[in-house]
Order: sequence, then C-alpha cells, then structure tokens
Amino acid sequence: MATRPRASDQGPPPGAASQAAPGPESCPPRSGDDLRQRQRQGLLRVRLAGEFRRLVADAGLAEAYAATDVVVAADAVFTDQASLVLNLGPTDPPIRLRDPQIGGVAALAGGAGGDLVLPIGGRAEGARSAGAQVLANLLAGARLELSATGDPTPLQPRRELHTHLDLERIGNGRLLLHRGIVENGVVAVSSASGVIHTGWGPLLGPFANALFTAAGADSIGLAMPGLALLGPGSPVLVGGGIGWVIGTGSAHQPNPRRLSSGHARTPGAVAALSVDLHALDRRWVRACYFEGHGSALLVAIAAPIPLLDGQIAAQASTPDQALEAPVLDVSIPRRIKPSFGGVSYGALKAGRIMVAGHGIAAAPSHSPRLALGLAEELVERLRSDRFPLRLPLVPLAPRPTLIPLEA
Repeated sequence: MATRPRASDQGPPPGAASQAAPGPESCPPRSGDDLRQRQRQGLLRVRLAGEFRRLVADAGLAEAYAATDVVVAADAVFTDQASLVLNLGPTDPPIRLRDPQIGGVAALAGGAGGDLVLPIGGRAEGARSAGAQVLANLLAGARLELSATGDPTPLQPRRELHTHLDLERIGNGRLLLHRGIVENGVVAVSSASGVIHTGWGPLLGPFANALFTAAGADSIGLAMPGLALLGPGSPVLVGGGIGWVIGTGSAHQPNPRRLSSGHARTPGAVAALSVDLHALDRRWVRACYFEGHGSALLVAIAAPIPLLDGQIAAQASTPDQALEAPVLDVSIPRRIKPSFGGVSYGALKAGRIMVAGHGIAAAPSHSPRLALGLAEELVERLRSDRFPLRLPLVPLAPRPTLIPLEA
C-alpha cells in the first residue's frame, strides 16, 4: 500500500506537555475510602471534565487537584453493536417460543422460557426498524404487538401467540452495549467520488467532509486513558440509569499506540455495559436509522473519574489540542483502512482539517449536547450521594478481543 501523507493537526504537536511545574508529583495521593467518606458527608467536590481543564489552565494542576475530588466525563455516540434482552412471563397454556416478532421486528428466542433477544442494529430488507426502534417505542410508552409460533412439547403445547407488550408487562429487561465505552474514536473520510453511506452518516468524496466519532478531552476514554479506573462491576450512568461494566467489550485493544501522556492514538480499550431496561430515560436514548447502513442507537453515557493521584489528574486535564484521532479512508472496503495519520481534536472541533492537501469540513458523528446533559446529571447525583463511587476490584482484562477471522 502506498504511503499516505500525514494529516495536519493545525495545533500544538500531539503529546505536547499540557502542564508546567508544579506537576503531578505535587499532588498527594488519596484513597477511594477518603472520597466515599466525603460523599457521605455531602462534601464531595465534583467537576465536569471541561470545568476541570479550565481550572487547571487558570490555577495550575496542584491547586485544581486540591479543589477537585472527581471529574465527570461523558459520551453520546451512535452504536449498532448492542442487544436488547427481554424476560417475559409464562402463558397459559405454556408456549415454547419460535420465530417471535415484537412490533414487526424479528427477535431470537432463547431456550424453553420467555427470554428474547433483539439486535439493536440491522438492516432487514424493506424495513427501517430493528431493536433500536423497539426500545425507543417501549420507552415512549407504546404498546407493541408480540407474535410467535410455538414449538409444541408435552409440557408446552401452545402453537401460536398473539398479544401486546408495553414496558409494564415486561418483567425484566436489559440493554447490553457490546462497545459501551471506547478509549478513542476515528475520523472518517472518503477518497471515492459521490456519497458513501456509513454507520456514522454520509461521507462526500473525494475528500469533501469528515466525521469524527469521539468527543476528545470530554470523552470518557480520553479523560481516563486505558479506562484504568473501570472494571467488571464499575458503576456508570447509562441512558439515565445506573449501569455496570460487565467486562471487556467488542474489539477491545488494551495496548494501542499511545502518546507520551498515555492517551490512545487510536481506538483502544473497550468496556461492555449492562443497564436495566426500566431504569432508562428516553431523554438520553434515541433510535436512529442510517440510510444504506441500518438502525442504530444514540446512547448517552457518563462516568466518574476519581482523582486518586497527580497522574490521573494530569491526564484528565489534557486539552483537545494535545489529543489526536486517526484519519481513515472508509471508502476502501477492507478491514485495514488506508490511514492519513492523526489529527488533533482541537482542529476537529474547530471544524476544519487538512488531509492529503485537502481542506475538509469536520463535524461530530456523536451528540455533545446529550453527553453534556447526562454529565451534568451525574455531577448532581455524585454530590447528593445518589450514585455509588466505587473503584474496580479488578481491571479490564489485558487480552485483546479484536481477533480477525481468517477466511
């Protein structure tokens, strides 16, 4: 493959030092017990990631650290790598579900009970609905038709089922996000002529626009390199409800190329999340459909970053100009895309980048507004002791999960 020119980041070089002395070594370490005690007493000092960065810029790292216990970062990204799991009650006479459909969307039946799984994404021929639309309709209070045939057995003789479901008639349900939190994102461009339909939105080519998928310094993965303070059982705010990290997620890469500050230069560590269906708030969960690609879900997620030492604080204070994302030509239908190097989030958020000599308009393929709204919600919950502040018992697994299939 021909060597591609590197994209200009239009700002300070990635990895440039963001703080002058006194540095991280001037910040005395704290324990999780100390922070939990402050939370119980109503004294926990919580700031949004952007607020903390501004305080560091104004007063220095040591003073900002002394005035802050927890930083809150958030994401609101599009995903089709998720599943809606529903646990339904029994019928009379009992039925062993086969070929179920909810609201016209095909579901998968699990075992002999009433467990159903709906993929959030998908592109059924002639249909614009998948699990994302089913979830959004349930959260909006809709009654959806449930139909299924039966797989008769002596104990489950029923052959057909036709009824309706709403949120209150579902005993238990969970939204599983297989790529819930990702350490970094990508910048998508197209070298091909015309329109390329992607899961991030339409790209015009050659080199007419760029879409970036992460929020830079405000995102969880770039405010917390390596997702180091998350592990199985860690609480996060998912779509307005308390969710939990369940382990490493799809395409987890714990050892990507990193800047000298420790921040990932490409998508790196990934955490999978689970949240109770009945805890979700429709304000923070939106179904969508990408023409030519299929259904997806826009979910806001916020996480606390306890400032346990100066290194964590310094990483959380790194500005957009010192962070970068890789620029990929997604018009090439191969697993490994041609790369144009990295571009700073400062340039991306300014709205224009240079790639291969082309000036390209850049726009977010995520929702900064939803992310900020949920981050502010988490700040209030942490201050009022309505969200658990907990360090992981074990970190995310070091084994990569991105293992290509050879065929």
